[in-house]
Amino acid sequence: MAPRLQLEKAAWRWTETVPPEAVAQEHIEAAYRVGLEPCQRGACRRNCRGNPNCLVGIGEHVWLGEIDENSFHNIDDPNCERRKKNAFVGLTNLGATCYVNTFLQMWFLNLELRQALYLCPSTSMAGEGIPKDKDYEPQSICEHLQYLFALLQNSKRRYIDPSGFVKALGLDTGQQQDAQEFSKLFMSLLEDTLSKQKNPDVRNIVQKQFCGEYAYVTVCNQCGRESKLVSKFYELELNIQGHKQLTDCITEFLKEEKLEGDNRYFCETCQSKQNATRKIRLLSLPCTLNLQLMRFVFDRQTGHKKKLNTYIGFSELLDMEPFMEQKNGVYVYELSAVLIHRGVSAYSGHYIAHVKDPQTGEWYKFNDEDIEKMEGKKLQLGIEEDLAEPSKSQTRKPKCGKGTHCSRNAYMLVYRLQTREKSLTVEVPAFLQELVERDNSKFEEWCNEMAEMRKQSVARGKIKHEEVKELYKRLPAEAGSPYDFISLEWLQKWLDESTPPKPIDNTACLCSHGKLHPDKISIMKRISEYVADFFYRRYGGGPRLNGGLCISENERRVVSKEAWEKLKQYFPKAPEFPNNKECCSQCKILEREGEENEALHKMMASEQKTSLQNLFHDKCRPCLGSWPQETDELYIVSQFFVEEWRKFVRRPTRCSPVSSVGNSALLCPHGGLMFTYASMTKEDSKLIALIWPSEWERIQKLFVVDHVIKITRTPAPGADPEGALYTSEPQLCPECREGLLCQQQRDLREYTQATIYIHKVVDNKKVMKDAAPELNVSSSEAEEEREENKPEGEQDPDFNQTNGGTKRQKISHQSYIPYQKQGIRRSTRHRKVRGEKALLVSANQTLKELKIQIMHAFSVAPFDQNLSIDGKMLSDDTATLGSLGVIPESVILLKADEPIADYAAMDDVMQVCMPEEGFKGTGLLGH
Repeated sequence: MAPRLQLEKAAWRWTETVPPEAVAQEHIEAAYRVGLEPCQRGACRRNCRGNPNCLVGIGEHVWLGEIDENSFHNIDDPNCERRKKNAFVGLTNLGATCYVNTFLQMWFLNLELRQALYLCPSTSMAGEGIPKDKDYEPQSICEHLQYLFALLQNSKRRYIDPSGFVKALGLDTGQQQDAQEFSKLFMSLLEDTLSKQKNPDVRNIVQKQFCGEYAYVTVCNQCGRESKLVSKFYELELNIQGHKQLTDCITEFLKEEKLEGDNRYFCETCQSKQNATRKIRLLSLPCTLNLQLMRFVFDRQTGHKKKLNTYIGFSELLDMEPFMEQKNGVYVYELSAVLIHRGVSAYSGHYIAHVKDPQTGEWYKFNDEDIEKMEGKKLQLGIEEDLAEPSKSQTRKPKCGKGTHCSRNAYMLVYRLQTREKSLTVEVPAFLQELVERDNSKFEEWCNEMAEMRKQSVARGKIKHEEVKELYKRLPAEAGSPYDFISLEWLQKWLDESTPPKPIDNTACLCSHGKLHPDKISIMKRISEYVADFFYRRYGGGPRLNGGLCISENERRVVSKEAWEKLKQYFPKAPEFPNNKECCSQCKILEREGEENEALHKMMASEQKTSLQNLFHDKCRPCLGSWPQETDELYIVSQFFVEEWRKFVRRPTRCSPVSSVGNSALLCPHGGLMFTYASMTKEDSKLIALIWPSEWERIQKLFVVDHVIKITRTPAPGADPEGALYTSEPQLCPECREGLLCQQQRDLREYTQATIYIHKVVDNKKVMKDAAPELNVSSSEAEEEREENKPEGEQDPDFNQTNGGTKRQKISHQSYIPYQKQGIRRSTRHRKVRGEKALLVSANQTLKELKIQIMHAFSVAPFDQNLSIDGKMLSDDTATLGSLGVIPESVILLKADEPIADYAAMDDVMQVCMPEEGFKGTGLLGH
């Protein structure tokens, strides 16, 4: 096909030789390119915009190729949720509960603990059991753990939901807790709960599996008296700072400490303070030895916790005999689990576990819902990529020999006492198995329901597939047959299964006479009348571009018979419409529908404004900074929703009605809230709108609510508002929040051609007017004075009149709502004041280059410029603006030592500051 411009010239070539009176239908059709040959499939790589008969490359390949049944639905295969053969069952992450999931999987694979829990009597075993029409609700921590373990053992699901267990513990699913602290507290709780059991195998399981003994031994140097304090432990907390091997950490844990000087020990025998030594002696070890690697330590310089990313080596076999006080036992342990924290921060990250199956000896990686077998010639335990850390900053991993491993993320190592006994076989008790089978039946019902929905969607898709194929075959208009012109964009959307077609809208392609504009032919396609009839019956719309009298009085004129006869000489094929001819019936229907829609929109706007008057006028709004005493809960919507709704209420005939609240814009892909309570009181307050409970009830009736976001206040004891607890539903997603903040900071450091403001500080408050005025790049002072003399509301297009008549606070730097499909316009306009000018800069620009720009704007030589931002002086001319903390919309203060009014002196400065390279076209120095 010839290029588009050649087709354009060919379509109008006849005008060079044909006089107006000789214009015929063939010339009109040539202008509209009706006679061009249609393109064949395979001959065109893409659609020819210059040929209205080219119907290739508009999305038809999806329908004409082989059928992919998955394209007919958006329902995942339910079998993907089914547990695979010989696979473990995963656990759902409820927001920030990955640390709980890792411990649950590790405890589940402790067969002795699982067996003991199954032996623990349940309230459901008493009486007639649980009715089949009621869901099972565990009444204690043991019952929750029993049911979870039974599901992990025999469920048909790929993963299960631990929300009942987490809720019973009172854990905040939106906040990541200290994993080591959780382990200690839960073991203590479990031990206390089981201590009431009569069966000793159940009552003593925690002590037998996890409890060991050590003694704090203090020896007086004077008399040799030995003081011993025996204590139980469930895990050994090992310092890793300065160490490379696990055995070194254990050695330091047991090392001798000297008590001297002010720290001397009071000896009961000597009856005085004496120099002494103190050490820990291991007396007995449990079957399961938990070794906590103290990766999270307190940083005294910052006052916060930090993570130590030190590599620690550990072996699969650990001989503890050298560390024991008594050497007469077998203390060889096998590695059974490695708990891992991914991430560089102590306050966020992700927890996973590498755990060995005690029955097969194979290792598995447990990552919430996903579980995979760890295979390969060389098993690498404790090795996982860090989150949000560049690979260049990572320390090189030390070499490890056979049977040893190195990890910079492992925070807990679990060893099991080596034994030759055959692995224990644990059976699920009958009452628990019945509950599991009930859950499996529900899962099967869900799978069947999803499969049926998929089947129905596929059946509907096949019917549409055949319909589209048939219509596409009849889409081209045959020569000499009636035809219509239709928008190419609409045709493409009709062929796009993901977007349901809207009514046909040809208004953008009309000329002033209500017909197809010849210049719009590149975005139109000529189709058969048969298919056009089908389209307008099915989807409606218009106007139809096949002839007919326009209904708008403004678009037509009554002319005399003589004038019409004259016009027919120039346009002999033009259709004739007598003065008494009825208007187009279809257009009448569309006009009536348009009037009805306008009336409906006006009524909707009036009703919504009446229901939400304070929200519309921005009056009596709640504020998180000073929580209103009359309520303990507030709701949140997007500020974008409020602004769009206000536009509609103000102009219901020009703006589309708002149908949905659109709160998904405030959530991350995991469904978590992207803002903290503190940020919503400060920098993020411009992105949200707070809603009273009474208003929320009305909003639910007026709009579609996709997500409910609520903040609840729990008063502190004594009703002290300062100590109140504030929680949100849904909970904050810390991982996505941290990623958002990192992205925002990165964006603020990687900008190009952004606006900053230079504010000149002059002691006598007089801005210099005479020094090189032709170099000024900003508006003149006269313009600035006119701007200042305007009424306040006219100076700033973002001015918003509120109840008190005060001006809305500006956003200091660019903010945005994450994961939002539609762009949200946020005002970032800084209002210039007198003596201030705007400059375009980039993050990689040096301070010296900025000073050159300032010299042009203010006629102040670089060596006379004293620049500061937020109270910090900018003095390193070689540093980039990004590294100096200059972000878009920043205001830099300029104080000049002495102004230069001598143009010759300015030329000298230019020579000094602009050596050989000179200025590029942008006004910045070449890089």
